[in-house]
Amino acid sequence: MPANNKKRCILIGIIAFFGGVVITVGVGAAMMLGMGNFIFANKSDYKVMEEFYKEYQDLSAVDTAIDNYYYKDTSDVDRSEAACKAIVSQLGDKYSSYMTAKEYENFKASATGDYSGVGVTFAQDEDGNFVILSITEGSPAAKSELEIGDYILKVDGKSYKDQDVIATKIRGSKGTKVEITYQHKSKVKKVTLTRENIKIKSVKSKKLDDNTGYISIDQFISETASDFEKALDKLVSKGCDSVVVDLRDNGGGLVSEAVDIADLFIDSGVITYTEDRNGQRQEYKANNSKRDIKLVVLVNENSASSSEILAGALKDNGYKVVGEKTFGKGIIQQTMELDDGSAIKLTVAQYFSPKGNKVHKKGITPDYVVKNSTSTDKQLNKALSILN
Repeated sequence: MPANNKKRCILIGIIAFFGGVVITVGVGAAMMLGMGNFIFANKSDYKVMEEFYKEYQDLSAVDTAIDNYYYKDTSDVDRSEAACKAIVSQLGDKYSSYMTAKEYENFKASATGDYSGVGVTFAQDEDGNFVILSITEGSPAAKSELEIGDYILKVDGKSYKDQDVIATKIRGSKGTKVEITYQHKSKVKKVTLTRENIKIKSVKSKKLDDNTGYISIDQFISETASDFEKALDKLVSKGCDSVVVDLRDNGGGLVSEAVDIADLFIDSGVITYTEDRNGQRQEYKANNSKRDIKLVVLVNENSASSSEILAGALKDNGYKVVGEKTFGKGIIQQTMELDDGSAIKLTVAQYFSPKGNKVHKKGITPDYVVKNSTSTDKQLNKALSILN
């Protein structure tokens, strides 16, 4: 292998070692002779390595063939990164991914709501399209012709299949430019945006009338639940005894924030629960801190993930939901950081509403299905009629 080639996957290194050793087995241990030295391992460890080699020996052969026969120099190709991304992609789950150290840093920054980019939030639908769910107010995207519902096709002329990767390509240093190719209805368009520092204010509130307040949540980031509670307290102090919670076009975010908000309106019991592949269940329960206030929730087809967890929890506890059927993303990803700063994000479980209703690929069906018109917010009007 080229001396200056970047890191390889650990499995490639192990396979390469095995390919050049002589192996003998004793009664209690395995002995391997490699590079003039004996290496001892107990039989169980040896068995694991032997099975590992058998399973991945083709990968070693491919690696060697590239080094020996490929017609171009591959010293600048990070085959470790490529192999790790390929392994995860074979799961066929668009929500699981391998992130390089840089991609992971950008991923963590987005969770705080403070990063440099253009101000779009998007998700991958069942057909693999990247659909824009929300646009941050005052951001470069908000000042462009990009709209909610548009599909992001390419970034700087390149197409991507991994959501975390394309998100990293859109983000970048303040003042740099990025070209986004997107589809608006039936037309393919391009727009060049200059990245800016994006600080998301995820919670907005106002008083609608003497008794009714309005709180919208754009996405669930750190401090969303705290900001929501402050907004609620402010509305109550102004005489509001009912509130409309608007989750429309909210693509999700931190589940813990959604659970904490649900806890404000649920006295006791399960807010949501997860089940892994073994059927092991983890419950998120209310802490007996219910507020005495009337509530209606607004959702639409772009309400996803944590939004659906919150809407489902409130619906199952008797609160009314108005709008259109939600996106249908009800699975949980666990992110594990690796030694070199990279990370793997895997889907490890799926969410259920308190009554056991599956969210993933089904969504939340509102109690009142209402479609909006271009001139009137019929969904909000319906919510107000329920409260009043």
